[in-house]
Amino acid sequence: MTPSHRIERDSMGEVEVPAGALWGAQTQRAVQNFPISGLRMPRAFIGALGLVKQAAALANARLGLLGADLARAIAGAAAEVAGGRHDAEFPVDVFQSGSGTSTNMNANEVIAHLATERLGRAVHPNDDVNLGQSSNDVIPTTIHVSAMLSVRKELVPALEHLRAALLRKEREIGATVKTGRTHLMDAVPVTFGQELSGWRTQMELARARLESVEPRLRALAAGGTAVGTGINAHPDFGATFCAELSALAGVPFEPSGNYFESLSCQDTAVELSGQLKVLAVGLMKIANDLRWMNSGPLAGLAEISLPALQPGSSIMPGKVNPVVPEAAAMVAAQVIGHDATITVAGQSGNFQLNVMLPVIAYNLLESIRLLAHALRALADGAIDGFRVNEARLADALGQNPILVTALNPILGYERGAAIAKRAYAERKSIREVAAQMTDLPEEELARLLDPAELTRGGIKGGTSGGG
Repeated sequence: MTPSHRIERDSMGEVEVPAGALWGAQTQRAVQNFPISGLRMPRAFIGALGLVKQAAALANARLGLLGADLARAIAGAAAEVAGGRHDAEFPVDVFQSGSGTSTNMNANEVIAHLATERLGRAVHPNDDVNLGQSSNDVIPTTIHVSAMLSVRKELVPALEHLRAALLRKEREIGATVKTGRTHLMDAVPVTFGQELSGWRTQMELARARLESVEPRLRALAAGGTAVGTGINAHPDFGATFCAELSALAGVPFEPSGNYFESLSCQDTAVELSGQLKVLAVGLMKIANDLRWMNSGPLAGLAEISLPALQPGSSIMPGKVNPVVPEAAAMVAAQVIGHDATITVAGQSGNFQLNVMLPVIAYNLLESIRLLAHALRALADGAIDGFRVNEARLADALGQNPILVTALNPILGYERGAAIAKRAYAERKSIREVAAQMTDLPEEELARLLDPAELTRGGIKGGTSGGG
């Protein structure tokens, strides 16, 4: 032992631990055994784990299994962990034991150390802090709790932030007519309001999808202990624990209806990840639409101008790039990758325990965090500030031969195609060519080919062609 270290003991013997560390022997073994990624469990997970340990201590006190003073000391220490005061004391790598035992024991040891200082006598990490628990139910419980709280506190507010920005822009520029596009080719007109309403609805449906997972996220594994039978836990521990946790977290958690399901699989985490992937796909669509609409400014579509946030090139002076949509698109790609990891990890429920719990927790919470930040960045750095290039839009509309679609009910598809082809070839407007090739009055053509009139409907009960 060196002066900078102390000796700690566990069931395997002695181990040197840094002198100032709050953790004990089992945490130190994990630090030594898993020097793999340098990635630690996310703050949201450690915070939720603190809440879980706090609720467990309070539940065990209510059940008469812990003395009031001991329970208060453990609960108080756990509350400090939940509040983020000791995050530096959680050094264990994400890639560790598949049950997350090392992280559970890390929490038990840190809380026991703090509780010992509070109480003035020894508090045991296993017998006291981990009473009525197993890593096998604590870590699945913490996955649900951390995901639930992160979605509610971070992601849903960010979704609402972007939705509100889209709605403001929809109201601001909604009446402006532009050329619609299918297959990246010119199509019949739409308004900016209609286009933005599609994006806004994607965000609203994403929120609804996330909320649909909540009933399963609120069901917790706590009380199942090692394999789902509840061995070494009070029969009422699960229900009492959920009551205490609900009061602490402000979320109505409840015991799982089947502990064997809750320990052996992570289907709810996979389900939530799938909904995050849907949101990521929607984010990618919006980001890429913005990039296309901003493209140019001379050789592209140039329908809009995104805010100029930074120089776009180290070699081309004056170039400005759509950096925020690009960043959002990269986040979307990352979240889709996280979902693939969670999907594979979810398949590793071998008999009574899933053995990829830490990597599921890490990727799930990282997806939530990244999406929340990206949604806000897109709202503030792109949606709120872009302006419409109305002259460019009007020029493209005036030359759009696809407007002939409005004449189909009168002239038929074949005659309309002939008008469109001639308009393309002669670079004339549909209205001009139709006046030459039909006997329709000028005022009738003006009415039929008014781009604004062609955008009516579409949000409720509208129909669209197949492309």
